[in-house]
Amino acid sequence: MFPELNNLLNTAPDRAEQGKLTLLCDAKTDGSFLVHHFLSFYLKANCKVCFVALVQSFSHYNIVGRKLGVSLTAARECGQLVFLEGLKSSVDVFFRAQAEPHPLQFLREANVGNLQPLYEFVREALKPMEDGQAAWRYPVLLVDDLSVLLSLGLGAVAVLDFMHYCRVAVCWEQKGNIVALVHDSGDAEDEENDILLNGLSHQSHLILRAEGLATGFCRDVHGQLRILWRTPSQPAAQRDRSLTYQYKIQDKSVSFFAKGMSPAVL
Repeated sequence: MFPELNNLLNTAPDRAEQGKLTLLCDAKTDGSFLVHHFLSFYLKANCKVCFVALVQSFSHYNIVGRKLGVSLTAARECGQLVFLEGLKSSVDVFFRAQAEPHPLQFLREANVGNLQPLYEFVREALKPMEDGQAAWRYPVLLVDDLSVLLSLGLGAVAVLDFMHYCRVAVCWEQKGNIVALVHDSGDAEDEENDILLNGLSHQSHLILRAEGLATGFCRDVHGQLRILWRTPSQPAAQRDRSLTYQYKIQDKSVSFFAKGMSPAVL
């Protein structure tokens, strides 16, 4: 995890809020560093994590995790991490018997739109222990990224329904957290992506939006991060508070600074 980002969010692994939905968004840049941050954050917080990884392989996340001080291999072996590797599973689903359940079963169905198997996978992965002794603090669902589901033929409504049921099971019933990444293509004609992004934005308690610089590439400033705190149950005028910082990604950390205050500029 990135300590500077924790400071901006006023949080730490030992005092993280529960029952929250965090939306990660990237536009004209790569926001995957935010996914790596929250993955390492919740593993260090001793939470039970279900990671639906639809973009990269397990080895990729594990290599980055080691740089951030966590071992995904060890977390998976001890049962703390349940990892769904979408790249591998999307191939496996075609070689299984039709009757065998699979989280990505919708890939081989003529009527694409049923995410119930994926929801059942998440629910089973994060269900409370039967003996009542909680080995982990609370459950966390992490998805990277939901836009891939749209690319695979699912509609925005189906993905929003999936997220709604996950919120009920994780955030409301178990007081856990959900973190999901959605890519903002910036294409005005991509209505499905806009519906998904807007729908999740209205439900989220925290939105982190990574954006590329309007001036283009810069060696010392890689982009800007907009942080929006929300309380969905309150009127808009009372519930929103936002801050904007620029950032530079380094090998094992990310530096944040006010706009125009990069050390390379001063």
